[in-house]
Amino acid sequence: MNEFEKMKSSAQNAMIHVLNLIQEDVVLVVTDKHTKKEGEAFYTAAIEYGCKAHIYFLPEKDRPLLKVPSELSSLVDGKTVVINAIKGFSEETPFRIKWMDVVLATKSTRVGHCPGITKSMMIEGPMNIDYEKMAISANKMINSFDNAKQVHITAPGGTDIILYIEDRGFSTDVKLIDASHIANIPCGEIWCGPVETEGDGLIVCDGSIGDIGKVSKPLKIFLEKGKIINLESDDQKLVDEVEKLINIDEEARIVGELGIGFNPGAKLSGNMLEDEKALQTAHVAFGNNEDMVGGQNKSKTHRDFLFYKPTMKVTYKDGSSKILLKDGDIL
Repeated sequence: MNEFEKMKSSAQNAMIHVLNLIQEDVVLVVTDKHTKKEGEAFYTAAIEYGCKAHIYFLPEKDRPLLKVPSELSSLVDGKTVVINAIKGFSEETPFRIKWMDVVLATKSTRVGHCPGITKSMMIEGPMNIDYEKMAISANKMINSFDNAKQVHITAPGGTDIILYIEDRGFSTDVKLIDASHIANIPCGEIWCGPVETEGDGLIVCDGSIGDIGKVSKPLKIFLEKGKIINLESDDQKLVDEVEKLINIDEEARIVGELGIGFNPGAKLSGNMLEDEKALQTAHVAFGNNEDMVGGQNKSKTHRDFLFYKPTMKVTYKDGSSKILLKDGDIL
């Protein structure tokens, strides 16, 4: 089996297990010149499975895109599955959010979101795992967060933060049941949108940052009442870059997500699409969380900051507490 055949098999397997692909689906694959082979693998896999499919290439002359091309918006009608197999430009996060708003407004479309997908992801670990086993593990953890009020997160790198998650239920991308929902491919995390006006402490990002990659020096993120008040790092260039990204609008500095990785095949590559799924990692994001349970953050952007080996102590509404993760290990 050559590389493309392996990519195609992996794409089809992911669409079946994660997006519940059926032969009656009508699939739209959005791709670009950077991820042409990856996009074509999804497109061909859908066709060979018996679906109708259309492939669209983003216009490179307008990259990074700031708005959704009109010809792309017109392609949504009648599609039941959309795959975004595109390069992950940090400047395009607002475009991606707008595009997802267009797609999910149909109320009839399942989305496989893959900004930054690579051949390696498709052929190697994160898309060649036991999906059912991973789903069982993820859903057990979601149940462990039932009736949680707050979570105290620490990590060897220096992270020490309390986030408030009362009535902010966790979701997962390991299997989409309903239309009008998004799953990453590769999948493999659980997440919630913490209360935006609360949350204090320090996040030390010693892993990677969404659309930026691995950090050469840890980034310290100081949080008060859910808002970033300061950034520090020995890498001043990184500080300046992140400052620019979290100043796109007022809510870009406001907490938007707590995520935990569950994919046993995901490796730490510096690509957040895969990194955030890796076991023994967690990430906190700032910015938009309107698609999460109770989410109120309407920012144009969403930025993940990953750290290693988290310990999470959850306090519940009844006053009891329990450690769910210890140094990255699920208890």
